[in-house]
Amino acid sequence: MLKFLIVLVLIGIIVSLTSSFFFMMKDEGSRHRTVNGLIVRVSLSALLLFLIGVAAMTGNLQLNAPPF
Repeated sequence: MLKFLIVLVLIGIIVSLTSSFFFMMKDEGSRHRTVNGLIVRVSLSALLLFLIGVAAMTGNLQLNAPPF
């Protein structure tokens, strides 16, 4: 379940980054939507770090897993 949430947050980060880039290119004078998009991206990145930490602590995500 945590791995699915991590992938979902990663997809959200990519969508937020591309929408901010689109708004930056489209809105030449106003930067309000770009800033909001980047705030969302930073918040999702913090959530991603938290989810990776929780997954590593609970054992759902193995760091340095052996290759198979």
